[in-house]
Amino acid sequence: MESLIIAPSILAANFAELGSEIDMLNASQAEWIHVDVMDGMFVPNISFGFPVLEAVNKRATKVLDVHLMIEKPERYLEAFAKAGAQVLTVHYETCPHLHRTIQQIKDLGCLAGVALNPSTPVYVVEDVLADVDLVLIMSVNPGFGGQKFIPNAIKKTKELAELAASKGLTKLKIEIDGGVSTANALDLIEAGANVLVAGNFVFSSSNPIETIANLVKLGN
Repeated sequence: MESLIIAPSILAANFAELGSEIDMLNASQAEWIHVDVMDGMFVPNISFGFPVLEAVNKRATKVLDVHLMIEKPERYLEAFAKAGAQVLTVHYETCPHLHRTIQQIKDLGCLAGVALNPSTPVYVVEDVLADVDLVLIMSVNPGFGGQKFIPNAIKKTKELAELAASKGLTKLKIEIDGGVSTANALDLIEAGANVLVAGNFVFSSSNPIETIANLVKLGN
């Protein structure tokens, strides 16, 4: 499996100081910046659109990891790629033509990811596993930051890692999103996770750069 990547979610950042928050992430050991896009339809919340992503892209020196929690994401893939997304993840639950959507993302030059809600089993992505770069396991119900971690995500992570290994997919990125902290990060890493999204845990800490560094250490 790939080495550990920390991807702080700017959903938990101070929006009044977003430029400074991006500068802090640029100076940290985080390799990715996670951007949660919500449409108020697939999830009961609305977050960032294209202007914010474009502004973040101008300031960021890290990979922009864009998580589309939206209905019919295929309508907007090109626009998000143009706005700066380098990783585009769509939800299995919103894509009836998932293989085609994955190919769309790859044709745009982005890494392609598929996200699974807490109630969605891992096996549903088996037929596209060789086509994606990343599978994101939601460890909270999508829509809001600051929720409590769902422990079953550790079991799902292990199942996914074993499925990937059985297919020889050693470079698959397994991303965990929701309630990640030092309390569960090591268990997730040992289960096979190699990308950890951390929002409130990073941005509410007294020293976010040190908090990110501590998470990175767990993967060494």
